[in-house]
Amino acid sequence: MKTFRQLTADDFWENAKPSNVIARGDEKPRWMTFDDIWVDEVRRGLKACSVFCWFPLYWLTYNQLNNNLTSQAATMSTHGLPNDILSNLDPLALIIFIPIFDRFIYPGLRRLGINFSALKKITAGFFTGAAAMIWAAVLQHYIYKTSPCGYFAADCKAPNVSPLNVWIQSGSYILVAFSEIFASITGLEYAFTKAPKNMRSLVMAVFLFASAIASALGEAFVALSADPLLVWNYGTMGVIAGISGMVLWWSVRDLDSHEDELNNISEGHLDEKH
Repeated sequence: MKTFRQLTADDFWENAKPSNVIARGDEKPRWMTFDDIWVDEVRRGLKACSVFCWFPLYWLTYNQLNNNLTSQAATMSTHGLPNDILSNLDPLALIIFIPIFDRFIYPGLRRLGINFSALKKITAGFFTGAAAMIWAAVLQHYIYKTSPCGYFAADCKAPNVSPLNVWIQSGSYILVAFSEIFASITGLEYAFTKAPKNMRSLVMAVFLFASAIASALGEAFVALSADPLLVWNYGTMGVIAGISGMVLWWSVRDLDSHEDELNNISEGHLDEKH
């Protein structure tokens, strides 16, 4: 049974359709230059925007890529490599694995009868991002354990650094790349396909604005981004990404069940001249 709030929302969108205005015997306003299908498209676009409300928590995790993980590499044995060289693993993994996912993994899942929908991919991206942070937290623990400077590993200068090989970081970068494939790329696709043509720039802007919010939220965690609290930093990011992934799926599971119905909405018409 639908709740009162759901009924109210449904009534609002139904009443906004020109056919229902005419059916009630009311005169159609001059500004109502759209058809019923366009109203359904707008409703679908706004639903897409509601999904993006959770993305700041994902980007909060992703932003560890180019700051804290680069600093972490400097506390390990780099064997002459620049400490930011491993950050190139992320785009390299994207170049390698995006075609693999598109050509083999996704079609293979469809052949097995597994509906790995866009919202499931986005949720998987949150969990993969959480796994990347767990990897970084465990690695940071062992850096503190093996560094000559203990819990102040950043104070040690080469060659007096942790003997751990910097390439152990690869797991975090590759997992972050997987999370981008699942969450970021799919999010862009979801934003573009769910909005009517004249709203696509707005929906894309909402999606990208989430990254700006994440940067602002990141300021709240600056105190954790230094020794001896870096294990807590990565662990906190992992917990936030994991819990937000669960809450995200709980909030969109009903929307996911109507994915095919939303995708099959035909293109509406809006007379922009008026």
